[in-house]
Amino acid sequence: MQLHTFSPRTKNKKNPPVGRGGKRGKTSGRGGKGQTARAGHKIRPESRDLIKKLPKLRGHGKNRARTVRTNRIPVSAVNLSAIEALYKAGETVSPASLLARDLVRRAKGRAPVVKILGAGAVTKALVVKGCTLSGVARAAIIAAGGTIHA
Repeated sequence: MQLHTFSPRTKNKKNPPVGRGGKRGKTSGRGGKGQTARAGHKIRPESRDLIKKLPKLRGHGKNRARTVRTNRIPVSAVNLSAIEALYKAGETVSPASLLARDLVRRAKGRAPVVKILGAGAVTKALVVKGCTLSGVARAAIIAAGGTIHA
């Protein structure tokens, strides 16, 4: 046994020095000088300059009215003159019968909401079911002897 054959029981845990060494020296991980080296630094995003150059959009926007009434079925208007020409006395005027006689079109795959307007005259007694009526049309149908069912 000789002195040069001994080895230490615990190894030296210190890492070997590399370059300047240290973790919190000189710039402490902040790079160089200037704005980026200061506390609370913030660089203006490049895209913000492009956004600021765009004009502001005024008004309410194009979809404002659609938010409340998205699934509303459009109302089909039918005049009394058209009903007078195609219906006989005592027949029932309904959205389905108007659809069968091509006075209205399908709305979203089903019979539309129909409103009967007072343009024209009625001489026959008709039965109106499932249609809304204007005041003039209602008065004309009742005056001709017709009936209105909701």
